[in-house]
Amino acid sequence: MKRLTRRKLFQFGLAVGGSLLLPLSYQYRTYAKDAGSPKVIPFSLPFKIPPVLRPVRSDSTTDYYEITMRRASVDILPGRKTEIWSYNGMSPGPTIRQRKVWYPETQQFRRSVVRFINSVGVPTTVHLHGMASLPQYDGYAEDMSAPGFYKDYIYPNNRAATLWYHDHALHNTARNVYMGLAGMYIVEDDEELNLPLPKGQYDVPLMLADKIFARDGRQVFDDQGEKHVMGDVITINGVPWPRMEVANRKYRFRLLNASISRSYLLKLSTADDFIFIGTDAGLMSQPARVKEFRIGPAERYEFILDFSRYPIGTQVILQNGKLPNNDEFDNTDKVMLFEVTRSETDNSSIPNVLRNNIPPVSEMMSQAVRTRDFRYERSNGLWVINGKTWDKNRVDANPAPGDVEIWRIYNNAGGWHHPIHVHLVDAQIIDRNSQQPFAYERGWKDVFYVGENESVQIVGKFSSTTGGKYMSHCHNTVHEDHDMMNQFEVGIGGPSPFSDPPKPLPAPPL
Repeated sequence: MKRLTRRKLFQFGLAVGGSLLLPLSYQYRTYAKDAGSPKVIPFSLPFKIPPVLRPVRSDSTTDYYEITMRRASVDILPGRKTEIWSYNGMSPGPTIRQRKVWYPETQQFRRSVVRFINSVGVPTTVHLHGMASLPQYDGYAEDMSAPGFYKDYIYPNNRAATLWYHDHALHNTARNVYMGLAGMYIVEDDEELNLPLPKGQYDVPLMLADKIFARDGRQVFDDQGEKHVMGDVITINGVPWPRMEVANRKYRFRLLNASISRSYLLKLSTADDFIFIGTDAGLMSQPARVKEFRIGPAERYEFILDFSRYPIGTQVILQNGKLPNNDEFDNTDKVMLFEVTRSETDNSSIPNVLRNNIPPVSEMMSQAVRTRDFRYERSNGLWVINGKTWDKNRVDANPAPGDVEIWRIYNNAGGWHHPIHVHLVDAQIIDRNSQQPFAYERGWKDVFYVGENESVQIVGKFSSTTGGKYMSHCHNTVHEDHDMMNQFEVGIGGPSPFSDPPKPLPAPPL
């Protein structure tokens, strides 16, 4: 086959709304070590943290926020502008930090009302991933806001954890998130805040995502025949391979894998430990020390890095090892650089007990009322669950409120992994291929990495008191879009996901 030039590939490509859709399989043949993105020198750009969003107003029970989804031109690559689809003009979007506070007089936690205004030019819906929201505020895939519409999402803040908000539009989640529609949402409670863990500027969110860029800076989206999206540029908080200056003390990191498809096997260049303290749904019972860990799309892990052991001037690289079925390029073996640049007093410490209220897995298993099996497969060119694709009129599980269930999740293929996300429910991993879960994933989770030829058993409680329909899907969002998603319904007669539809602009004041 005649080798195609980059110019010819651009002639074949289709520019869509600031992104460029190209047949990347041709690019891989042309470029052995990259996908064609302009070169960026790793660790040459400074680390950034997204700003914390302040409420528009607050009252005795609720904080009110406003976020506009719109297109913006930003600096990602040196010397080039890139169009993103953003929350408030940035990607990641602004971080919302909230408190889990219980009000006995109203029998409710302190709420957030977040108004999302759609000025981005494509239909959107917003899922606050990890929050036990009512169905009409959960970001149901078909409850979409058209351009020129807005919706006020109500969040109960009933879980203290590292969450994230992102687009969930039916059949377009991968594209919309890839273009920038993602941000972090952190909830803390008094129990956590009273622990001597690193706080304030030493409590650092990290949103990890891989990208491909055209020569002019546009983002390139290609799902390789509805398989996956794999970038050759690794970003943290929107910065390619950033360099973070740190003090010689402990830091708490909240890491989210916001990549569309790529999984990571992370380790430190010094071979030192990550001290794990939290999983998707909050703090673990006790810390766990590991040398490396894998993280799939949408998983969140919290860990402590202790830089006090290093002399000033030490550089520590967060490295990425190889996992099956990831496309490897130049520099995808590294993520970011920590450089110890100063001395500071450190009054933080890591307690031996972090949470007391996580029941043993064996106790939850003894309460289970049934077991369900879900097989995630590729069949006749479709991504299916138990042989079926998405159908909003079909319910594949109907637990009663308060039921504890065991779900067995199967991936019997060697060509891909599936990070499975179950909305509403926090669960624990019982086993992985009949073996104990990894030390760093022993806690409450809502995303379950089911690797190649793996089976994972989980146990969780469906504690919704109102009931309703919720989604479950693969969080390789290319698979989700085509159409590896189903739904379960808690009880009977709960609120419809469409019971509070988006409204046309202009919006009244919050």
